[in-house]
Amino acid sequence: MNRVLKLDNVSKIIKGKVLVDQISFEVYEGEVFGFLGPNGAGKTTTIRMLVGLIAPTKGKIEIAGFNVRTHFKQAMRQIGCIVENPELYGYLTGWENLYQFSRMLGINDETKISEVVKLVKLDERIHEKVKTYSLGMKQRLGIAQALLGNPKLLILDEPTNGLDPAGIRELREFIHMLVKQQNISVFISSHLLSEIEMICDRVGIINKGKMVRVSTVKELVDEAAERVEWRVSPLPKAIEILKKDSSIQDISTNDDLILCRMSPLKINQLIQIFVDESVQVNGVRTMSVTLEDLFMEMTGGEVRG
Repeated sequence: MNRVLKLDNVSKIIKGKVLVDQISFEVYEGEVFGFLGPNGAGKTTTIRMLVGLIAPTKGKIEIAGFNVRTHFKQAMRQIGCIVENPELYGYLTGWENLYQFSRMLGINDETKISEVVKLVKLDERIHEKVKTYSLGMKQRLGIAQALLGNPKLLILDEPTNGLDPAGIRELREFIHMLVKQQNISVFISSHLLSEIEMICDRVGIINKGKMVRVSTVKELVDEAAERVEWRVSPLPKAIEILKKDSSIQDISTNDDLILCRMSPLKINQLIQIFVDESVQVNGVRTMSVTLEDLFMEMTGGEVRG
């Protein structure tokens, strides 16, 4: 797969404070990548570095193969972004907003404006003033604005903020359509885990400036579904047995309990092994762990970002 974004040991230090600490991850062509983290985790700082608002203190950022530090203009031409809310002129029509922005980009072809208007499905309202638009329509106009330069990477910072459930669903469907039809990559910063699960292919989780996980959404969902709690004795011998099986992971103890991540299909097999090894099994149960629970574990109990 072609790589459209690469961060290699990127750090940002301001007045001696480390805001982002040696983070590395990649985003590939045609995928939706979710960027998650609690308040103060470093998400906004990272996005500001991606779009060229601030420079990294250390490390390297590449966009579509262009180093942001050494080939800044070429790198910036590869991205379209909405940081926080779209910046639009309410007293102008949607078309006039796009026309002004296209002029700033040096695009004088109104065919391109028509193309992005059709893509975001604003045909019927594009000649009305933006101040009459709903929040969802403004979001779509902002995305149209970001798409004018034919970017390879679209960066959306908290795109569902303020949207009602219908607006969130509409945005989700639009992003999927955009990726499928345009083969564009989308980088989404969000704290809504349910939305990330439905929108994204892979996610990166940042906490206290460090990347704590980069994986597919499927891997996270599977991991959340495979928790087992054992009440056994003696504990040390049981732990020794569990550690011999490489498919059993994240083994930890809590008082007289053992918690681990494993397939529930192996429970009966392990009970027999415990009995054969003179380990008394007093109880065993599978645990229902949500993505939110998993996220809280990784980020020290904080959910919102």
